[in-house]
Amino acid sequence: MNWGGWSNFWAMGGYAGFVWGSYGVTLIALALEVYVLRRRRTRALAAVRRAGQQMARDPDEGTA
Repeated sequence: MNWGGWSNFWAMGGYAGFVWGSYGVTLIALALEVYVLRRRRTRALAAVRRAGQQMARDPDEGTA
């Protein structure tokens, strides 16, 4: 595809808002997904640590 220059490339034939907007939305969604997964992992590890500490203090409480 021959764009004829950088300004034509960035304009995307008049569809720049749709093209670059979709890239932006995708980038934001991916960044948000990484943030949520890291936060969920941190909380899960903290819960495991708390459970391990509780089991160390009272090992009979966790058994049925």
